[in-house]
This record gives sequence, C-alpha cells and structure tokens, in this order.
Amino acid sequence: MARQEGLEPPTSGLEGPCSIQLSYCRNTRGVGILTSDAQTSSRGRQVAADMAAVTTGSRRLSLPVLQSAHLNNNMLSMTIRKTHKNASTRIALAAMALSVAWPLGASAGVSYSLDRNHASAGETVHVQALVFNDTRDLMSWQAPDTIVLQWRNERGQALRSIAYLDSGNPAADIPVNNFVRFQWRAVVPQGATGLQAVNVEGDATLLALDTSPTERALVASVPADGPVLDAGKGGPLGADPVASQHAVALAGASPSGGPAPGTALGGQPNPGFERFRSAISPYEPVYFDVGGEGSRMARFQISLKYRLFTPSDPQHPGFLDGLHIGYTQTSLWDLHSDSNPFVDTSFKPSLFWRRDAVFRPEGSPFFLGLQSGVEHESNGKSGDDSRSLNFVYVQPEFNYRFGQGSTLTFAPRIKQYFGTRDNPDYKDYAGHVDWKLRWAQDNGLVLTGLYRQGKGSRHSTQLEAAWPLQRTFLNMNGYFHVQYFKGYNETLLGYDQKTGSQIRFGLALVP
Repeated sequence: MARQEGLEPPTSGLEGPCSIQLSYCRNTRGVGILTSDAQTSSRGRQVAADMAAVTTGSRRLSLPVLQSAHLNNNMLSMTIRKTHKNASTRIALAAMALSVAWPLGASAGVSYSLDRNHASAGETVHVQALVFNDTRDLMSWQAPDTIVLQWRNERGQALRSIAYLDSGNPAADIPVNNFVRFQWRAVVPQGATGLQAVNVEGDATLLALDTSPTERALVASVPADGPVLDAGKGGPLGADPVASQHAVALAGASPSGGPAPGTALGGQPNPGFERFRSAISPYEPVYFDVGGEGSRMARFQISLKYRLFTPSDPQHPGFLDGLHIGYTQTSLWDLHSDSNPFVDTSFKPSLFWRRDAVFRPEGSPFFLGLQSGVEHESNGKSGDDSRSLNFVYVQPEFNYRFGQGSTLTFAPRIKQYFGTRDNPDYKDYAGHVDWKLRWAQDNGLVLTGLYRQGKGSRHSTQLEAAWPLQRTFLNMNGYFHVQYFKGYNETLLGYDQKTGSQIRFGLALVP
C-alpha cells in the first residue's frame, strides 16, 4: 500500500485565484480503490483525479488520493494559473475533472479505537480499526504492516511512535455493507505522561488514553462526583440545570455521582486473563440441534482450541507459535424417553500444529493451510460399552477466495489409527480419510459437507447449512443451523450401527 508517513492534515487551500479549500476527512484511510472505468495510468487522469478529490468536499476521500492532492496542490494551482486565465474556464475544468474521476469516490469507512483507556509508559495497547465497505461493489482492502501514532499531552507537546499489524492476513475482500477488523499493537512511549490524545497519523480522530500511574490516573481512577446536568436547557446565558431524576433513572445512573471509567469497566484487565483470552478460540463447529428420530433427539457439540505460545511477531510466526491443544465434545441426547438419557458422548482432546496459510502466492486467490496432530477419542464408559481410539493425522487445506466475498475450502483429514483395543474394527466403518468441503460467505451462508468411506458399502454423510440470525428479523447472535446425517458412526458407541436419514434444526454459535 502506497502511503506517506508524517502526513499532516492540510491547513490551506490551493493557491491563486482558483483557490479551493481542501477539507481533511475523518474515517477514511489508505484504500486506493479504482473502479474498472477509472483504472488508467495517464498523468492527466491523475491530475483530474486529484482535482476531483479536492472539489468533493462532502464526499469521503481515500488517503492516497488525499495525499496526492496535498502533495500536488502547488503543481495544480500553477497549472491552473498557467493554462486557464478566466474563471469560467477554471470552473469548467473542475467540473470536467469531477465527472471524469467520479468513480474514485469508492472508499472505505475506517473507524479507529483503543482497546483500553489506561496504560502506563512501556505497556502495550492495541489500536483497532473497523473497515466498512460503503461502496456499491466488492472492495479489496490492504492493511498496512505499520502505522504511525501521534501522542499529544494537554500542553500540546507531541510524540510519534510506530505500531505493528497484529493480524495474520493483511488483505481482505469486503462485500458490500460488510466490515472487517484489523488491529495494530503499540507500546506507550516513555515520554508519554498524563492524559494523552492519540491519533493515527493522517487521520483526524482523537483517542483518549490516560498514561498516569493507576493511583494517580486523571481519567481511569477518578470518579465523577456531582449531579447529572441537562446541558443546554438553561439557555445561552443561564447555568445548566440538574437533569430530572426520571431521566437519570432511565439512563441507569446515580443522581449523586458516577464511578471512574476503570471501575465501570471492572478495573484494568488482568494480564493473565488477557493472555488467556487472546489464546483461546473456536475449533470445530459449536451447535445444538433437535430433530431426527421421533423429532425428539438432540445432538450438540462444543469445541475450542488454545494456542500454547504467543507470537512475538504475528506477521512472521515461528514454528512453535502454531502449537495448539484442542478439545471437542459431541453428545446425542434422547429427549423422547422418560428419563431423557444421553445416548452417548464422545470426548476428544487433541494436540496439533496449525497454520492457516503456509503458502500463498502474491496476488493469488488461492492459499494453502496445514494442520497435523494427534487426537484421542473415547466415550467415558466401561465394560462392553467402552469405546476408545487414537490417531495421528495430517490435514492439508486448499482454499480459494472468490471475488464476491466467499471462501471455498477442501480439507481432507488423513488418519492413521493406534490404540483401538476396545474397537479394533473401527477403521472398517469410519475409514482413514475424512473428506471435508466447506463454502462460507462473509457474514452469510455457510455450507459444509463431511464424507467417510469404510470397507465396502460402509460409509457416512453429514451435510450442514448455517445462516446468521443477525440477518433475519430476530437480529440476534448465532446462526440458524440445519444438519443432515446418514450412515455409520453417528456416535462412538454405535459406530458399527447404520443410522437412517436424520435431519435436525437448531442454533449454531460457530458454524
């Protein structure tokens, strides 16, 4: 991504009689999107684009266009003075440039925030960006590996520091009316003291951070004592009156005073908990479905993984940074019988190495992921009902990213069993390969398929579909989930028993 470090908001317009005030727009940064009819390399077209960017004061401006206009304003004004000597010609030129370069209005809305309100010098904070596609077409966005932060105290003294991208893939294809999040990590400079106004260089949004020690923090540790004012109700010359108790009660606040921000947010985050939270993530799908035989059988699954090492450089993780432990639990629950017994539950702890993209050609929609490890599975029962097995596996993941904002993944898991004393013929029913196919829209439909082929005609098929409930009238978290199963190995206990077609519906947290 072409960008200029140290770009300051322009403070003056173009020089000369054709002076146009250049406004500096918030919430746009570094998109550089050109629609198909605007992709050209001619210098004349670029000048026209610069002029259009300058004259569209009410529109959002992408940062490269803004920078170009900022850097070339003297050149433009010289060109205008030299080539056009009357106002009507200059106005016509501006109108023509605007109409020619109108497609350059495609841009991303970017909103920045800090992950905390208090951090002392030397501590790490995260700058988070929400990138929203408010254009009419799919938009490709490339997050910069580094950004520059400006720090200003209450006396206006400024510092600058670098922040590093803290996500695995800096490129994203964003569908219309969708968004992606990016995060950069930065260390609070040693010279930053007191209350700081922080901004991403080139963006006008100011973010507040209290860098004082916790016991003397100007923001995070000071409660707001006093009544709630109804500002503006006293008129231009009168004092602001106290808000009514009813209005304060509706806000859920106390009429006598409010807590400090740190207290309201539960205090400063515990470092151990923050490390745990950043290392834990979903693994296999998480769902609860009901249906099947008699329409009163529930099947549900919980699954998570934990990263054992935190990468010191997320952009270039080491081998150990890919090590995880995982846990998945799948249960079949009989809701039809009087005692509502669990038919069977599989417990599946695992240790594995994973990387989402071990190979990704530059500019290609294809990328290759890889996962390999060892897994144990048992049902926790004894005697004749005891089932257990172990296997090592390797799982290449072939991914293709479509231009309209979806990803197709083919991920066959190739397994070699060991320790199957309780059920030595398990492989005859489940086979040695889990053939998995998944197609997922960004914030949309998710389709998955799993096929296992054992010996002869012994096989199983599982199909799933999920749709985000936030895109329905319910407007709630999670996904509407449908699951179809037919074949062997629906439960570990009954791995050698064939199950007829089962269709279940429910809620998925992770599809």
